[in-house]
Amino acid sequence: MPKFVVDFASLDQAPAPDGRLDGPAFHRNHEPIWSAIVPFLGTQEGDVLELGSGTGQHAMTFAARSPRLSWWPSDISPTHLASIAAWRAEARLANLRAPQRIDLTRADWTWTGDNGSGAELAAMLCINVLHISPWVVSQNLIAGAVRFLRPGGRLFVYGPFKRDGAHTAPSNAAFDESLRAQNPQWGLRDIADLDSLAQAADLTPAALTAMPANNWVLAFTRNN
Repeated sequence: MPKFVVDFASLDQAPAPDGRLDGPAFHRNHEPIWSAIVPFLGTQEGDVLELGSGTGQHAMTFAARSPRLSWWPSDISPTHLASIAAWRAEARLANLRAPQRIDLTRADWTWTGDNGSGAELAAMLCINVLHISPWVVSQNLIAGAVRFLRPGGRLFVYGPFKRDGAHTAPSNAAFDESLRAQNPQWGLRDIADLDSLAQAADLTPAALTAMPANNWVLAFTRNN
């Protein structure tokens, strides 16, 4: 069964003295995720906002590979924000910006870039968040994509999902059951439900890229 982490500080490992945390899933999934997003990001310039950056390792790694993009990590957890800042300090990348606190349970969430609050984004990235958060987070993520993506910009979402009401693997069904047992507001989201949110908000339905371990990358594009 897949494992999930809400707070990386809760893992059975001590953080580094500077606050850096190490996410085991990062080592398994960052290459497949990069392969799914680089065909688009490799052609872009501008800003990328990551929601729920966790340890900060994805943002650090992807920023190093895309110097024409400015990467803006974010999270709601103080320990995660400290870890992101520590990885950033170690990386010393000019295009990896300081982390900011963003609460996706708020409908009015915003972000701050070089040109102020809510500047247009080339892309947004959200990794392993939607299944360990209430449905309102999915709603607010999609709504935020419409507010902040520039025309043609993309929202990339990684994680396990249902398709048309069905699980894609028995392990995902068991994972979903375990999540809902811990918190009834959690659970695997259905791609069809996310598509409905996206189309109502003038985003395209998700383009799907299959990932290892029964995960997916969903890519939504802003139409106008």
